[in-house]
Amino acid sequence: MDTNGKIVLVDDEIMVTKTLSTLLKLEGLRDTVTFNNPKDALEYLKSNSCELIISDFIMPEMDGIEFLSRVKEFEIQSDTTQILLTGYADKENAIKAINEIGIFKYIEKPWNNDDLILNIKNAIERTNLKRALKEKIIQLKRANDELEEYSKNLELLVQKRTKELYESREKLNAIFTNCADGIVTFKKDYLVASLNEAACGMFGLDEKELLNKNFFELIINEKNQKVPNPFKLNDPLFLRDFSLINYKKDTKIPVEISLARIKNDENPFVVAVLRDVSYQRESERLRDDFIATLTHDLRTPLLAAISGLEFILNGTLGETNEKQKELLSAMKKSNEDMLGLTNALLEVYRYEAGKIFLCKTRFSINELVKECAKELDVLFKQNNSTFELDFDCDDIEINADKNEIRRVILNLLGNAIKHGGENIKVRVTLKKELKDFILSVEDNGGGLSEDDQKKLFKRFSQGTSKKRSCSTGLGLYLSRRIVEAHNGTIWVESELNKGSKFTFRLKNAALEDKVLL
Repeated sequence: MDTNGKIVLVDDEIMVTKTLSTLLKLEGLRDTVTFNNPKDALEYLKSNSCELIISDFIMPEMDGIEFLSRVKEFEIQSDTTQILLTGYADKENAIKAINEIGIFKYIEKPWNNDDLILNIKNAIERTNLKRALKEKIIQLKRANDELEEYSKNLELLVQKRTKELYESREKLNAIFTNCADGIVTFKKDYLVASLNEAACGMFGLDEKELLNKNFFELIINEKNQKVPNPFKLNDPLFLRDFSLINYKKDTKIPVEISLARIKNDENPFVVAVLRDVSYQRESERLRDDFIATLTHDLRTPLLAAISGLEFILNGTLGETNEKQKELLSAMKKSNEDMLGLTNALLEVYRYEAGKIFLCKTRFSINELVKECAKELDVLFKQNNSTFELDFDCDDIEINADKNEIRRVILNLLGNAIKHGGENIKVRVTLKKELKDFILSVEDNGGGLSEDDQKKLFKRFSQGTSKKRSCSTGLGLYLSRRIVEAHNGTIWVESELNKGSKFTFRLKNAALEDKVLL
């Protein structure tokens, strides 16, 4: 029971107010204000809230009923509980007051102290309960208003989001339907779930004939690549060297495929975009054929010019003075450089057209590296550079195309001399890991930036963006193609001003040591 509260006691008899005030204090109800004049009490109650008002019925200036009626008009006292003290003769009027002005209770004089204290505590609790209930009602109304506002805003938000989703869906449908590339979606079992018109056109079949077919059985893996499970990848997967059959025209169409997993915990699926690259492949073939034809036709006149210049320089066609020899030597060097470029272009074409045939033999890679170093010895001396060999075994024999591997080693050593700078140290490391053979060419030259390393093994890349050299930019690209043709990999590790390390690995190329009988 919550009996805490202020009590206002009004009675024209001072003895009554003192006695009753003392009784209340003894019962722990110490917050009591007494008045012997109802008008003074009214002034106080205009601005001071309380939980209980106890008023005498018969008072000279204003009776208790009129006093309590006027108190009811104060907003601050709207929830305050009222008790009327009355004699037996005024009992009828007290009951009338209860019905008319809504007082809580009347107490007859003389009263029983225990009953009086119990009624006072009940009255205070009643006020506190009414005020708590009123506060709860206010809070409930406020919460209801907030809920209505939230519901209204939520409805508007739902309408807005629904409109955005509809527009987004319409855009996606338009893209899916009208995209020039074929779009196919398939589920976790690789069964086709949907296709656009472009995809159906590529296969030359209706959508019904393609649905629920295994996607990877509809396409042809030209190079038998190992394709990772697209459902286990976070990043999109791009596939080259694939094709598909147009069953209507009975033709093969080369395609590039982009696979992207759509993250959906319940029903994950993959979107495959098929791009017809027939035109690009034909353009590349015509371009490469043109370059191959042009370079092949250039070799004969270049060789003739070089031979003619050699005849003049060695005096076969007569004596030449020093100035003439200097000019003729420069012309011969230019023709030789052009012949080197022509040969490099032809080699690149052969690898890209798949017309290269490796002639693999068993040979000592240690001896081949020594031969390459001896061949470039003059360049090392001119550059004031040193050469060091670090062999894991005295003699490692590999099964590979000796001439092609020679080309790779000469290119790596030549690049170290040309691009490393003067007074550098070049170190060649050979080692065998199980059946794999690994060769590294390391220098302590200027090194390469990360941007230069990304494009290093591409066609016509000259290894650095800082300056342009007179090289073809095909050496490392051709080296990569040669290594890859041997089922190997080539890479670079470099840091600016700390040198570079070029390494290539040939898988299953290292042979077992010879057995002496």
